[in-house]
Amino acid sequence: MNMKDTIIALSIVGFMSLISNVVGTKHAFVDAIPGMIVLVAIAIAGIGLGKVLPGKIPAVAYVVTLGCILTFPGVPTAEFINEAVKKVGFLQLCTPILAYAGIAIGKDLDIFVTEGWRIVVVACVVFAGTYLGSAVIAQAILKAIGQI
Repeated sequence: MNMKDTIIALSIVGFMSLISNVVGTKHAFVDAIPGMIVLVAIAIAGIGLGKVLPGKIPAVAYVVTLGCILTFPGVPTAEFINEAVKKVGFLQLCTPILAYAGIAIGKDLDIFVTEGWRIVVVACVVFAGTYLGSAVIAQAILKAIGQI
């Protein structure tokens, strides 16, 4: 995927996320635009870095690193980015991503079916293990800090 396609795809996902944000949060469409523009810009910059810098480091590592650097307390951009992004709901960002994942799985349904019933069992065990592991960690941390 070239950068032009990446920018178009991220813009579409950003717009869909803005619509989800209006439905799922108390923030108005216009209020969330600056935060979404910042998130999309960080994603584009991180993907661009992943394409031009040497090494086989995934672009997501650059996106996360760039986001952390830009929002680190004391960095001039931190206050603006944090204020802008507060108006964008995390779950609303997941909506278009999960829709894309569903479409991708549906497109490859023939391959999924040929894997047989074992892949369903493995998926269920992974989901259950992830959920239980997260619950145990959350319980321990909340108990340690006195929240429960």
